[in-house]
Amino acid sequence: MNIQDLIAIDIHTHAEVSCWNPFDNYGEEYDRAADKYFRSNRRPTIEETVSYFRERKIGLVMFTVDSEAQLGRRRIPNEEIAEAARKNSDMMIAFGSIDPHKGKMGAREARRLIAEEGVKGFKFHPTVQGFHPYDRMAWPLYEVIAEHKLPAIFHSGHSGIGSGMRCGGGLRIELSNPMHLENVAIDFPDMEIVIAHPSWPWQDEALSLALHKPNIWIDLSGWSPKYFPPQLVQYANTLLKDRMLFGSDYPLITPERWMKDFDEAGFRPEVKPLILKENAVRLLKLG
Repeated sequence: MNIQDLIAIDIHTHAEVSCWNPFDNYGEEYDRAADKYFRSNRRPTIEETVSYFRERKIGLVMFTVDSEAQLGRRRIPNEEIAEAARKNSDMMIAFGSIDPHKGKMGAREARRLIAEEGVKGFKFHPTVQGFHPYDRMAWPLYEVIAEHKLPAIFHSGHSGIGSGMRCGGGLRIELSNPMHLENVAIDFPDMEIVIAHPSWPWQDEALSLALHKPNIWIDLSGWSPKYFPPQLVQYANTLLKDRMLFGSDYPLITPERWMKDFDEAGFRPEVKPLILKENAVRLLKLG
């Protein structure tokens, strides 16, 4: 990345549409429920997202969520995102996503994505993928990530996916309690763990983990900063200022809205550059 040319680095953006695979409408009811919950039906292509961020001089980390085992939906290819990152390497980084249920085959894929595709980290969504982060089923994947000293982002807290559907679409919020990451952080100290989102209803648990485990970070995506719990702002301004990260959750939230509300949410002036870019530079080893 040409970090000097960027005003910020968004650590949390989603690939929503594949231009490689035909449209897969299986499980589309989850999309319609998410549209209603987030009050947005934006589904940009990868190229459209990259152009959007380039115009605003914001770097981005992009990933999909591989939930093939739980939802039965064909994932967007990791390779498609990685190709876009190579073409836009001045401002984009690709993270991979592999369903932990794929076991050793998933670990083989992770190793290939790192070696051949230039993937720089991985994304997990315990609620949508249907696993506890401490389940040893995921250990083969974690071992590859830790071996390469790469970061892993884990969704935490409430999930808009499934919200309002009958039985919540069968998805379990409890799987995304951040405390489930403690054993992972202990067993894989060389894997930087990013707890994604304000972790409602477990915000205090996330803050405690990050205070206790130096390989745990928090990204601030998925919510407008004006709705952040006060203790999250307090610790971002003080003891955890070096491990808080800007993320939007685009396209569900735009970086313009997030950054506007961020300016008005009580963050100290000296802390804002850390959150917007400098902490991500350290996490991603860009400096």
